[in-house]
Parts: sequence; C-alpha cells; structure tokens
Amino acid sequence: MNTSNSVRKIRESRLMSKSELARKAGVSPLTVDRIERGAPCRMETMRKLILALGFTLEEKDRVFQD
Repeated sequence: MNTSNSVRKIRESRLMSKSELARKAGVSPLTVDRIERGAPCRMETMRKLILALGFTLEEKDRVFQD
C-alpha cells in the first residue's frame, strides 16, 4: 500500500539532502527514501518528518495526504 506524500518535493524545495532530513528527523536516510517512494510508515516517523521539514503538526496535510 503506497501513501501519498510531498516529502521529496518539500525537501528539494528547501535544498535539503535525504541525509540532512534524516539527521534532523532522527531517522535513517533509507527510511526517508522509502517514504519518498510512497511506502507506509509509522505515525511517530511521520511526526518526526513533519517537524524536521519545518511544519507544525496541524499542517500535516501539507506533507502527508490520505
């Protein structure tokens, strides 16, 4: 099951590498890569990525769409 998200688009617009985002979020670069390809992830991982991209949790729909 693939999930729709804007992680890659937002990351690239902020001129961040996958490794930089992974470091800020406290996850592995492989995890970032999987999520960008649409793989499902845990709620905690979504939360970490949303915050690492500079959004608030209330703005989660700008990053992850259902």
